[in-house]
Amino acid sequence: MSGLAMMLRLRGAHVTGSDQSAGDMIERLDAAGIDVRVGPAMQSLPQETDLVIASAAIKPGHPEILAAQAKGIEWITYAEALGIAQSGMTAVSIAGTHGKSTTTAMTSWVGMRCGLDPSVIVGATCTQLGGGTRTGSPVIASGRLLDNPGILVCEACEFNRSFHQHRPTIGLINNIEEDHLDYYSSLDEIIQSFKEFAERLPAARVGGKLLIAEDGAHRRQVSAGLKCEVATFGFSPESDYQVVYDAATNKVGLLWNGYWIAVWTNLMPGSHNALNAAAAAIINYWLGADWEDIACALSEFGGLDRRSQLLGSRTLARGEGKTAGKADARVQVYDDYAHHPTECEKTLRALRGAHNPKRLICVFQPHQHSRTRFLLEQFANSFSGADEVVVPHIYFVRDSEAEKTRVSAQDLVDRLLARGISACHIGSFDAITEYLEQNCQDGDLVVTMGAGPVNKIAQEFLARATVADDHASSSVVSGQVA
Repeated sequence: MSGLAMMLRLRGAHVTGSDQSAGDMIERLDAAGIDVRVGPAMQSLPQETDLVIASAAIKPGHPEILAAQAKGIEWITYAEALGIAQSGMTAVSIAGTHGKSTTTAMTSWVGMRCGLDPSVIVGATCTQLGGGTRTGSPVIASGRLLDNPGILVCEACEFNRSFHQHRPTIGLINNIEEDHLDYYSSLDEIIQSFKEFAERLPAARVGGKLLIAEDGAHRRQVSAGLKCEVATFGFSPESDYQVVYDAATNKVGLLWNGYWIAVWTNLMPGSHNALNAAAAAIINYWLGADWEDIACALSEFGGLDRRSQLLGSRTLARGEGKTAGKADARVQVYDDYAHHPTECEKTLRALRGAHNPKRLICVFQPHQHSRTRFLLEQFANSFSGADEVVVPHIYFVRDSEAEKTRVSAQDLVDRLLARGISACHIGSFDAITEYLEQNCQDGDLVVTMGAGPVNKIAQEFLARATVADDHASSSVVSGQVA
């Protein structure tokens, strides 16, 4: 929503908004000239309102929707608005259970560096993109598709079937897994929804293209009968575009029909980010960029907020009070948005492989009671890469009060303990920060993880640093020391 609001503002629209709570994003919107009212829903709308756009979380009975209807003002969903914005453009929709924001940002960064000048809407903040949105050229600015309709790169979210409103020219499906089971009844229903998204792509004869993972995206079911061009990518030699990844060096290579076409070194660790980068590379080649320029741009991409993001480090001075007799402790602090079992497992594996910490301590806040309940066993199996897991209360969002009674953070902790993983439930953020303060050891890596505000624990832990602490959060970019 914030990205769309900023894009509309940049295109000359007068934009206002509302939200229940304040935060960094509200401040960024304010700086962009967008007035956002924070607090209870407005019972009336600004006098000059012509259109109301609502996020997927807003129900038809919301007071501001009712106010719009009473005035005869049209209201549409965010997904519908995004589909309208894509009309008449070379639209790229990035879909998949995982990796949408990272791949969208990578694709956009490469397009910028290769001179394609794309417009962008990404669901996270990326410093290299100047935030989460940008307005590019109305026509493709360079390359083989020079002067074709301008590029718009955006995420395509499967929740609530939102991506069925998209009007893409090029689509990506990175992966498909069980998620949003508060909305979908089964994996089969999710696969069918992705298939319907793919069916929205135009025919191959008019430029419609789908890039889909060879493995992990139910390729055969999704691509059967499509009229668009279909290409696959992945680690399998059966892929149209084969990805080769060396975890020791973070080097990524791409082959087509057995021939090397691009090689680069990722700044973001992990095999999942190798696949994300490969998808970004292929899409930009389709958009007219050259392989050499694409590889150079990918080697410069540092990441985005809350994706294996290095927030800083500090030295915990020991020798007094509760820590008397302990050695001083140097601790690195990361934050990640992972809130699905697969994301958690891959993020922990990547952090351990890249940094080899003495201990990896994960503070994981489950996001949604329904997701936690449906995927409880999968979550319990996804933390073997951590030496210790601390679980605060589950983040309550988009669920009923009754759902809160069906699962708890302690249920996850009990299953982790049963698997031999050191774990504990500490309800409040303040108590967790104090726990880290007292128990971190030299060489530890702490990562806060989840789609809720769990990153506040990392921020508070670093904020407690003394003047002597080397707290260098201003000198880092996501996942990489600057």
